[in-house]
Amino acid sequence: MKIALGADHGGFPLKRILHLRLEEKGHSVLDQGTDSDAAVDYPDYALKVAECVVSGEADRGIMLCGSGVGACVAANKVPGIRAGLCHDTFSARQGVVDDDVNVLCLGARVIGPELAIEIVDAWLKARFSKAERHQRRLNKVLALERHFSGRAKK
Repeated sequence: MKIALGADHGGFPLKRILHLRLEEKGHSVLDQGTDSDAAVDYPDYALKVAECVVSGEADRGIMLCGSGVGACVAANKVPGIRAGLCHDTFSARQGVVDDDVNVLCLGARVIGPELAIEIVDAWLKARFSKAERHQRRLNKVLALERHFSGRAKK
């Protein structure tokens, strides 16, 4: 699977670990930065990850910041992205199975590397169920996105 991987300075140390782990598992990693722990702005990297996913360059994306919250908010502003903040394997798996989450956001200052690896593994193994109730709900989410596209709050 092709994975777009990005982080701000808070997520950079964990990004290095996950990058290696993803490659060890046979995934192709599209590193979207950052490349150090120098302070940067998470929306810049969330956008890069999201653009890779919506363009089809990547199958899925992973975005890291200190808490994961800001990265998730920013990624979800990109039409076509369904980012989920997950700090446990159940939410990661169910986020894909039920909601077709295509960007995983993690808080590098919230969870440790071993748990992050478990979460990523569970998320990557999961597939959208396409069950009628889940497809119906996803269609409603997509309708909300279409309805509000271009109508940003000022």
